[in-house]
Amino acid sequence: MKPIVKEPDKAGHARAPSSTRWALASLSLSMLMPSLGTSIANIALPTLAQAFGASFQQAQWIVLAYLLAITTLIVSVGRLGDIFGRRRLLLTGTSLFTLASLFCGIAPTLSLLLAARAFQGLGAAMMMALAVAMVGETVPKEKTGSAMGLLGTMSAIGTTLGPSLGGILIAGFGWKAIFLINVPLGIANVLLAARFLPADRPNAKTTQGRPDAIGTLLLALTLAAYALAMTMGRGSFGRVNIGLLLATAFGTALFLLAQAKVKSPLLRLSMFRDSTLTAGLAMSTLVSTVMMATLVVGPFYLSSALGFDAAEVGAIMSAGPLVAALMGVPAGRIVDRFGTHRMTIAGLAGMIAGLFLLSAMQGKFGAAGYIGPIAILTANYALFQAANNTMIMTDIQPEQRGVISGMLNLSRNLGLITGASVMGAVFTLASGTTDITTAAPQAVAGGMQITFAVAALLIVGTLAIALAGFAYAKQASLSEEAL
Repeated sequence: MKPIVKEPDKAGHARAPSSTRWALASLSLSMLMPSLGTSIANIALPTLAQAFGASFQQAQWIVLAYLLAITTLIVSVGRLGDIFGRRRLLLTGTSLFTLASLFCGIAPTLSLLLAARAFQGLGAAMMMALAVAMVGETVPKEKTGSAMGLLGTMSAIGTTLGPSLGGILIAGFGWKAIFLINVPLGIANVLLAARFLPADRPNAKTTQGRPDAIGTLLLALTLAAYALAMTMGRGSFGRVNIGLLLATAFGTALFLLAQAKVKSPLLRLSMFRDSTLTAGLAMSTLVSTVMMATLVVGPFYLSSALGFDAAEVGAIMSAGPLVAALMGVPAGRIVDRFGTHRMTIAGLAGMIAGLFLLSAMQGKFGAAGYIGPIAILTANYALFQAANNTMIMTDIQPEQRGVISGMLNLSRNLGLITGASVMGAVFTLASGTTDITTAAPQAVAGGMQITFAVAALLIVGTLAIALAGFAYAKQASLSEEAL
């Protein structure tokens, strides 16, 4: 009989390949469930508004409460995982997400549903941050790219599956089913994580630290102010939005001041001297901002300019996430083979090509003229994500994995929030109208063309950041070798 070859973990302990596969299954569920929690609720908003007798603006808080909880807390929970144990906190987050999903499904009022969604978002923040952080403890270093690609695939599957699964569940079982579906998934994930994820091992550098309560509160309030500024008013900036942006700037200054003085800070400002980390986070934010343009502009262009009905728009819009889901694992393997730097540049270059094609083919070849460039864009986005995430999470100190994973997820969320507002404003301005819902088809088509041209230029800027960051890192490496 052929002996089982065990893979060493980061501490030198042996792990059977089957255990690694089951551990990756748990981490994959920890990415799938939060992304499903976002996309599955969007399609239910009209039904939920009717069920609770609420306005559509009030019902939108069902999505916003969840996203705010994730955005404001994801860095903090990553840091707590570094201090108290990532496996322990991931189990806590999964249990909280599962319990909150149950309460969402049985909530008798909108207020209680919103509270349950906020707690669900807290659980989601723990799952997203710590799933990425635990990759380094679960798989060998040379397979990190493949594991990151798998997690990206599961996130894309959750985003893709949400609208269609939500529609089926609402039609067959009512709105409560979209939340209750998470309960069996959560129970299965808790069992897998408890059995197969590597145990937490004390680390002197982290166990001696204490949670930074002041920094955590300041960061949460600052991020909440920014998220509200970008989402309130549907992209039209009024006095409230400006006030929230000023509060964001003030909160940022206070947070940086507090981090410079506290003994055990939430974020060590010295880590931003690492050009690879700083460039990676900046690129993640910019790329996510651009990718949000497809979700903001796509539905209006396909319905108003090309004349597709709602079902056809939904089918066409699912092409992008589907390509990203299919490309996630192959992209990770490509990164493992050819390296993070080259694949980051290749992914960004491919995104530029896809965006320029989207702009150039506006109004041509019908659905094919949209799906083709979108496929190029999202395939290269998957390659960029796998390369960038691997680049950031490889070779970092074990005691920093949680907080840096949280920052990586935060950069993506901030990009999505910013993109919804900024790219939406670009689209409206380029269409030459104050209300995009009543704009003429020609105006919508022109606005789409300009918006994606602007998006392409943003990725050109992102590529410049990548090239500059890699050149600086190479020069610094050569200088160290000379010394």
